[in-house]
Amino acid sequence: QVQLVESGGGLVQTGGSLRLSCAASGRTFSRYTMAWFRQAPGKERAFVAAITWSGGSTYYADSVKGRSTISRDNAKNAVYLRMNSLKPEDTAVYYCAADPAIVAGVHWRVDQYDYWGQGTQVTVSS
Repeated sequence: QVQLVESGGGLVQTGGSLRLSCAASGRTFSRYTMAWFRQAPGKERAFVAAITWSGGSTYYADSVKGRSTISRDNAKNAVYLRMNSLKPEDTAVYYCAADPAIVAGVHWRVDQYDYWGQGTQVTVSS
């Protein structure tokens, strides 16, 4: 069982930066693929970024590629999402997700993750 708690959201101006954090409980955190998803009002939850258990592989949605970095610290049971050059369309609730058995190639699918945090709001003003 893994519990996830996100933090770091807030209001930021266009072009600004944020670092989201996700604190995880559970002794086997280091074995989990971790991901960030986001959900804007009226839209479905969408993949943002994922990182494998070792941190050796990372994946990004095209919409954030080049201006976002996902990282993890297994010693601290934490995963992070650094987002730069924020745009109004980045406004959403950001969710941390975890799963111990993500098959390669499906890390972007919402239904592949068993554990979710409550989310943190990110609002980018224009």
